[in-house]
Amino acid sequence: MDQSTPDGGLEIPQTLPLLPIRDAVVFPSMILPLFVGRDVSIQAIEAALQGDRLVALITQRCPEVEEPQPEDLFEVGTVGMVMRMIRLPDGRLKVLVQGLSKLRVRHVLRTEPYIEAEVEELAAESGAEWSVEAEALVRSVREKVEELLPLKQLPPEILSVTSSVDDPSRLADLVASNLRLRIEEAQEVLEILDPLDRLRKIDSLLRRELAVSNMQAEILTQAREEMTRSQREAFLREQLRTIQAELGESEERAGEIEELRHKIETVGMPDEARKEADRQLTRLERMHPDSSETQVVRTYLEWMVDLPWSARSDDQLNLDHAREVLERDHAYLHKVKERILEFLAVRKLRGSDMGKGPILCLVGPPGVGKSSLGRALAGAMGREFVSMSLGGVRDEAEIRGHRRTYVGAMPGRIIQAMRQAGTMNPVFMLDEIDKLGADYRGDPAAAMLEVLDPAQNGHFRDHYLNVPFDLSQVLFFATANLTDPIPRALFDRMEVIQLPGYTPEEKEVIASRYLVARQVKECGLTDKGIKISRATLREVITRYTQESGVRNLEREIGRMLRKVARRIAEGEAESVSITLRNLRSYLGPPPVLDEGIPRRNEVGLARGLAWTATGGEVLVIEASMVRGRGLTLTGHLGDVMRESGQAAMSYVRGRAEQLGIQQSISRHEIHVHVPAGATPKDGPSAGVTMATAITSLLTGIPVRSNVAMTGEVTLRGRVLPVGGVREKALAALRRGITRVIVPEANRHDLDEIPPELARKIEFLFVRSMDEVLEVALTEPLVPGSGRRPSRPRPHASS
Repeated sequence: MDQSTPDGGLEIPQTLPLLPIRDAVVFPSMILPLFVGRDVSIQAIEAALQGDRLVALITQRCPEVEEPQPEDLFEVGTVGMVMRMIRLPDGRLKVLVQGLSKLRVRHVLRTEPYIEAEVEELAAESGAEWSVEAEALVRSVREKVEELLPLKQLPPEILSVTSSVDDPSRLADLVASNLRLRIEEAQEVLEILDPLDRLRKIDSLLRRELAVSNMQAEILTQAREEMTRSQREAFLREQLRTIQAELGESEERAGEIEELRHKIETVGMPDEARKEADRQLTRLERMHPDSSETQVVRTYLEWMVDLPWSARSDDQLNLDHAREVLERDHAYLHKVKERILEFLAVRKLRGSDMGKGPILCLVGPPGVGKSSLGRALAGAMGREFVSMSLGGVRDEAEIRGHRRTYVGAMPGRIIQAMRQAGTMNPVFMLDEIDKLGADYRGDPAAAMLEVLDPAQNGHFRDHYLNVPFDLSQVLFFATANLTDPIPRALFDRMEVIQLPGYTPEEKEVIASRYLVARQVKECGLTDKGIKISRATLREVITRYTQESGVRNLEREIGRMLRKVARRIAEGEAESVSITLRNLRSYLGPPPVLDEGIPRRNEVGLARGLAWTATGGEVLVIEASMVRGRGLTLTGHLGDVMRESGQAAMSYVRGRAEQLGIQQSISRHEIHVHVPAGATPKDGPSAGVTMATAITSLLTGIPVRSNVAMTGEVTLRGRVLPVGGVREKALAALRRGITRVIVPEANRHDLDEIPPELARKIEFLFVRSMDEVLEVALTEPLVPGSGRRPSRPRPHASS
């Protein structure tokens, strides 16, 4: 079946069998093996073999088309001669064809049983005349083929063939058939008839292939160098293992790795945390044990396996037991105890479907038991207890931690406390949350938003861990002295419970039930060796301390008992009884706690009531008049309190005639001072007190010494409600003041005052300054007209 290739004088018939080719473009003079499997293609080969062995080789536009139609084929192809055919066992044919010349399909004559088409031979392209451009293109193509030969792994014989071919047309076809171009590019070259244009296209393609091949070679070289470096490191590492094995060091490191792996598998991490821990453990295995990065990764893994990813405490939901624990450790504080029992009741009814727990914030003066309540709650529920003081925290990283890129990076205090707790559901005390600060390192209060938001803290992300950590099961318990410094967004995330100060009677019960017993134990005494009467405790409470809590009271009791312990240790006595008679020998004379509170009626001096972070206080407001103009306010006053003084002064000026003021206010300067100038003071509740002091000064009528007052004043003389009435009333009672002027709108606040104390105070409810002045001044006001204006009497309650 062999037949020699005909020369260029071979005549091409007008009709030829057409063989569609999927993934190749045949060029003239190109010899190509083909596997023929489609029926129409097999029939076309057999038809060619029965004739002159010629077939039209046309490339498909889309190789995926299984049964190509005329529109699926390119128009320009190559006349090919079937040089050899072998029939394979599976029915396919393996044929060897050689391209002879180019042709164009004019139209398809039939498609069954094979495709037959009328073709037009494209004129054989004779060698182009010699020119400088042609010679330059031929040399350029030869040089690029020579450069591309080692990079593209082209057949070695192509170099000798191209060096012997001078015809631009044959050189272009020869190079194109060996470049392994894409179908579209090869077809484009085939359809270019002008030899120089075709050679220019080949030169452009060679430049592109050369650039791509150089880049591939560079990448391959880098990869080979990297592989060589890795192999060298692996070899050296294997040698190091051998040396360590000889020294007995490898077993220790292997044991450490296996221990970390075992902890990672058993600690119960979620998927994301487990993947990160496994990845870091793999890095640790590959690192040199003495490198600095090894220590960083080891510390990170130790933090990951020490955290309580799945450990939980079983809640004790016995309400009777919880009530017993709370009553045993704390007296009074009924609101907080009720809220805790409500939480336990809901937890008991819902069972495992608890959802989001409450975030409680206890607000009250120091020493009332806010912080110790958290520990009592943990004991009542059977949970672990951890505490974190937020006072003075100014760096956001203390909450969220530092990223591991920093030297000495550590997790934030939230994660540290969780590791200390050892469970996922501890009682977490956030102490002094109102003392959070902010500076250039960030705002810790903003970082706390994620911690205290039930919708977000289920996937809290510490910067050091960089994986989510579940805080949704933690019972957060915050404490604060004031709510004003807490940012509004943080305040809204907490359930605030106000804790008032203790009354003297409550302090007496707390001292006898808790404080004395605790200090007796602290001083190494026994109940038989010391006896303190209730009257003695009452004297210490009223004469030696002035506070809303019991912190100073416990301190004074401890001071007494230490002196008793010394007497017993020195053998002076076996038991000691402290009474009112010998109290001074233990505590000395009572301090002057009511300094600055005059006990007589004076002109221009009024007693106001204030509410501070430490509870209620009595403020003495003094007013004096000198030559000059305007109003001067001193005493370390805040902006709101200064504005209240200006409003009070404007009220007095506007009603000078009705108030019976005969002097010309415009010719005098009024100076209002609030003693204890080192203590900051602010708020609107001193407005009525300032107005009373100024009115007393200008009218010359003294203010009653047994009357204290609170309330905000307007320019028209209306008295507006204020806060902290309970604490203010208790402060007045501590100072021996029995009559308190309160705005009418605060009448409902008396429900918070214990009845036994409310009976000791006469509350006077007022709506206007006229009512205040009628009660506070020792004499009635006489208007300038000589007729006393009619005023409603204030409503008294005792």
